[in-house]
Amino acid sequence: MNWLVVAIFAYLILALVNLADKFLLDKIVPSAKTYTFLVSVLGLIVLVVAPWALHWPGIYWLIVNLLVGAIFPFALLLLYRALKLGDTSKIIPLIGGAIPIFTIALSILFLGDSFSLRQWLAIVLLICGTVLMALMPAGHSLWSQMMLWFGLAKVKNREAIMTAIGAGLLFALFFVGTKYTYQAQEFLSAFIWVRIGTFLAGLALLLPKEQRHEIFHGLRKIHGGKGFLLFANQAIAAIGFLLQNYAIFLGSVALVNALQGVQYAFLLVLGALISVFYPNLLKENISTKVIIQKFLAVILISIGLYFLAF
Repeated sequence: MNWLVVAIFAYLILALVNLADKFLLDKIVPSAKTYTFLVSVLGLIVLVVAPWALHWPGIYWLIVNLLVGAIFPFALLLLYRALKLGDTSKIIPLIGGAIPIFTIALSILFLGDSFSLRQWLAIVLLICGTVLMALMPAGHSLWSQMMLWFGLAKVKNREAIMTAIGAGLLFALFFVGTKYTYQAQEFLSAFIWVRIGTFLAGLALLLPKEQRHEIFHGLRKIHGGKGFLLFANQAIAAIGFLLQNYAIFLGSVALVNALQGVQYAFLLVLGALISVFYPNLLKENISTKVIIQKFLAVILISIGLYFLAF
């Protein structure tokens, strides 16, 4: 199966999940540490296929798999930390642009990747489109409204910028690390071992007493129908994450990460549909400047996709 098709489908699923998260998490899991813990633990759902797919990789690859998986929860924590410290309109495009840039550098350095001129053009266009898509003005735009649902403050400082760059670097290390593991192992087996590493790192969040109390306090709020919706949403997220990793297994990790803007574009379309059918729930900023900005972002992403597909 073509990696590009798998990646686009994965980002569509992840966009749906992200949009649902914004409605659910502020009411169900207000703590970023609780959410990170849940994501880490629920990733073990892949163990259902372990009897058929999991193989002993040897000591070296076991350690590599677990270490790569352990990066993910800490990348999430830095992401939430950056969003709480900084101006969302600056942090989101910074992280969105940093991940593919770091991924390109790391994949060239550690994986020996090389790209044709056509692929370089696609990468540049996709990253520019991603940043432009994320640079939505404040007000009632989809992105700013989603950040409000997260209850994130906007306080500008250098720590926020450095934390955002750190988050981008950790996410890039995670994705490049997974590609490294996939080059020497069967996909599902490596994927499961990596998720076990994420689970073990998630358990480490329980070690500090204050964090443990915060996480357990958040977990006690998860019950009833809303709790079911949260777990169902995370199950769907697992499918999207699996497909994203399968696309990385099939193709270039740098190119897959450069497609992040496609997820933003799907969010944009889904937000527009919500604003049409449920105008009281989400009011979009429809100024001329915003329309032009969104249009240019979609054009850049579309041209980038064209260079990758043909």
